[in-house]
Amino acid sequence: MGVGATRAESVSGSKKKKTAAKGPIVLVIDVGGSNIKLRKSDSPHTLKFKSGPKMTPSQMVVQTLALTAKWKYDVVSIGFAGPVVHGKPASDPENLGPGWTEFDFRKALRKPVKLINDAAMQALGCYKDGRMLFLGLGTGLGSTLILDEVVVPLELGRLRYSEDKTLEDVLGKESLKKIGCKKWEAAVHAAVKNLHAAFVADYTIIGGGSAKKLAKLPKGARRGSNRFAFRGGVRLWRKAPITAEVREHTLVIA
Repeated sequence: MGVGATRAESVSGSKKKKTAAKGPIVLVIDVGGSNIKLRKSDSPHTLKFKSGPKMTPSQMVVQTLALTAKWKYDVVSIGFAGPVVHGKPASDPENLGPGWTEFDFRKALRKPVKLINDAAMQALGCYKDGRMLFLGLGTGLGSTLILDEVVVPLELGRLRYSEDKTLEDVLGKESLKKIGCKKWEAAVHAAVKNLHAAFVADYTIIGGGSAKKLAKLPKGARRGSNRFAFRGGVRLWRKAPITAEVREHTLVIA
């Protein structure tokens, strides 16, 4: 049974009838520093287009509406590549263009919209139980902690790694290209070991586009996938078995 589906049974004589309660059809927009990906909750197909440092929210919406002109959906979930506070981007991301903080996504998309940090959306899609630390290895470093079904987006990439580098500088895509897979993987293992212990995590999920570059996973870690971002986006709107309510920058799963 898919995420968010519930099953109701009615008995008539000796026969049982089963029906599935459906939630709204969700358009999930995963906004990354390199690509923007689109998928509907009732379809396995994903569309994507390039983003990059000149991509503004207006341009993102125009391309999204053009690509999904024939799609039917009820609501929209947006995973944003940056911190989200009070349901809005807290700042313009370094890897995208300007104008994100005051943009009216609901008005532009003409649908109800829930906006959440992209790493938190992927973490929500990965979460099963317990205390989970999520690290997204991509253009930058996404991070989220889920503890007893409370999702807390983090900004661990801003932590100082050395005198002149942050954790994001070392684990991001540019570092992978610069120092090579072997040294980059060693840095990932060291960072995951420290963060896993610091957050007393039951398990750590390593997701993001660069997760597949790891030849071996650190101890206590599991491999995630960007596809879980879409499941997280759907979970934002589904009432059962998992519901999600955005309260400022913290997501609460009931």
